[in-house]
Amino acid sequence: MRTSSEADRHAAVPIPALGMHGKGENMQEIWVSILTPCYNSAKTIENTLRCVERQTYRQIEYMIIDGGSTDGTLDMIERHRDRLPERFRLVSEKDGGIYDAMNKGIRLAGGHLIGIVNSDDWYEEDAVEQAVRHYQGNPYEVVYGMQRNYLDGREKSVVLYHHDFLSQQMITHPTCFVTKAAYEALGVFDLQYRSAADYDLMLRFLESGKVVFTPVMRVLSNFQLGGMSSSQTGVRENALVRLRHGCISRNRYYFIVGKSRLYELLHRHKKGGAL
Repeated sequence: MRTSSEADRHAAVPIPALGMHGKGENMQEIWVSILTPCYNSAKTIENTLRCVERQTYRQIEYMIIDGGSTDGTLDMIERHRDRLPERFRLVSEKDGGIYDAMNKGIRLAGGHLIGIVNSDDWYEEDAVEQAVRHYQGNPYEVVYGMQRNYLDGREKSVVLYHHDFLSQQMITHPTCFVTKAAYEALGVFDLQYRSAADYDLMLRFLESGKVVFTPVMRVLSNFQLGGMSSSQTGVRENALVRLRHGCISRNRYYFIVGKSRLYELLHRHKKGGAL
């Protein structure tokens, strides 16, 4: 296995300077950075790698930000190395969790647009192409689309939550492609959150009044349900973000938290055979 420094195979290859992209200009002028944060993801990351390899859009810089995996994740990445985009970079070192890894990748990214695909999710083959096609050329812009959700290996739903209702519901973050300029000017993920930092960030973008949100009425990403954001911990943190941004009252927040803890308690009892 190569060391982390050896894994930076194309890190020194400069990405051409990126000018502003206006609607109707040549798509191939836009470089897109795709980030995959991962840790001990050997069982799931191959689908993610394949989806990057199969993208119909070619001007892609791909970065994997690994938290120091010990389960064969790095071996799996090595087996796919020759099929990944030419501008590929692997960083493998301990980090402070998934949002810390995302922030690290954002700082390193050289693309004009940045997409994040987690190591158990995967893009549609034309996801990057659709993001670039719909990008309107604003310096601060979020392009997002429809998301197909899977539960226990079966398709459960296809959703798109419109940004007009962001105070009530997070948009489909796994489908988002964000201009690097938006991150640089308005901030990255707040590490005080474990599962809702993406929601906090999108609310900050919206509240700034500077960010254009562009919905795409096509499936861009496939998402595995069941992670922390889908848990009751995620429900409570989501409510905390909404409270701090003035989206809900304190009484409503206490109601959501109380209901969540009661559900958790009943579920635990049911699982233990006490009910």
